[in-house]
Amino acid sequence: MVAWSAGLLLYRLTPAPEVLIAHMGGPFWASKDAGAWSVPKGEFDPDTESARDAARREFAEELGVEPPAGEWAELGTYPTSSGKKVVVFVADGSEFTATDFVYGEFEMEWPPRSGRTASFPEVDRAEWMPLDVARDRLVKGQRPALDALAAALDQA
Repeated sequence: MVAWSAGLLLYRLTPAPEVLIAHMGGPFWASKDAGAWSVPKGEFDPDTESARDAARREFAEELGVEPPAGEWAELGTYPTSSGKKVVVFVADGSEFTATDFVYGEFEMEWPPRSGRTASFPEVDRAEWMPLDVARDRLVKGQRPALDALAAALDQA
């Protein structure tokens, strides 16, 4: 069975395009930068929730703020190396001014095989960055979303 995720990629023109992406939290990603960032996203069940609703919910859960109002466009669905499919939406974030993010948390056994459970933020920071910088920082499976965004902006 295929696992699905959905996320929202905000962009703004300043004047060059920038995107808002988030650094993954937890001990595995703490000292990594390249390939350790993601579109704010999360899993959903397509039988019970639309990808758009999931993207809205996950943006709020991961960053602790509501996504901006306005129109969204679906950029595409991108496979990950683990076999998951990620539906990415895009929205103009020019008016998005939130900076006081409150990151959602998850629990896991840490250290491994210790029997102890620890809480970690789902993401530990979110930043606006130019497309070329974001390309190096995003996990590999989400990089095609930047190409789709760049193509869409070139056609606008």
